[in-house]
Amino acid sequence: MNRFTLISSGFCFLLLAISLVACKNQNTNHLETGKQEDMTQFADDQKFKEAHDQPEDITLKSVEKAISFPTPDEKEGSAFAILPPGKTKKYLFVIHEWWGLNDHVRQEAQHLYDELDNVAVLALDMYDGKFTDDRDEAGKLMQSLTQERAEAIIKGALAFAGEDAEIGTIGWCFGGGWSLHSAIMAGEQGIACVMYYGMPVQNAAELAPIEADILGIFAQNDGWITPEVVTNFENLAKATGKDIEIHQFDADHAFANPSNPNFDAEAAQHADALSLDFLRDRL
Repeated sequence: MNRFTLISSGFCFLLLAISLVACKNQNTNHLETGKQEDMTQFADDQKFKEAHDQPEDITLKSVEKAISFPTPDEKEGSAFAILPPGKTKKYLFVIHEWWGLNDHVRQEAQHLYDELDNVAVLALDMYDGKFTDDRDEAGKLMQSLTQERAEAIIKGALAFAGEDAEIGTIGWCFGGGWSLHSAIMAGEQGIACVMYYGMPVQNAAELAPIEADILGIFAQNDGWITPEVVTNFENLAKATGKDIEIHQFDADHAFANPSNPNFDAEAAQHADALSLDFLRDRL
């Protein structure tokens, strides 16, 4: 081996070592902060705010009831529940957008209940009773929710459903990300996860515990959950042996949000049909 080859090999080894150290530090920092890269990073983005049309008033058509349950942070969580007659082990957690648990999402929970067979639907209140139709306030509500509180609410809902329950999750935007996190937290109880254009997890360690099949609904014209973000997530899921199905629509972010009065009707209906088929097959 000549001198040039030795120098080149040594240089390549040095670059590899630096890269490994950088990756290790990045992962360590992520674990130390304990924070997810989620939708809150866009809360002050004016274009992101304008991408969400102000919800209109609707006449709620639902037969759900308000429930509460203890959470491990010594508080209470709440949800609107639509429970089938008799007993069931099948539960669907519905997680709202950044507006909070408003009438639109509660009506969507009723729609899901009507379309699924013998499934208890829990529309979780991640903001502890707060909701709004103001974009600036919605951003503040989203930012004010700590990861610890959100996880406590989900853990309380899992305990309410019971250790034998089969758990499905669905959510939009902010709720899309927490649909994925809920399915991860459900572990072996997780059966199905539907996430609409929420920020996915970005490393294998976070995704590893998930057992649920994943359906991702995304928008090709999304300026925040971009096609690149979606492709990276899909590749990560496949590389870690997860069952994932991705659909990207020629539409904008929030195209199917229950609270969006100007939603893309054709794309939203197609996405809804995909979601229902996916959930029916698994719940």
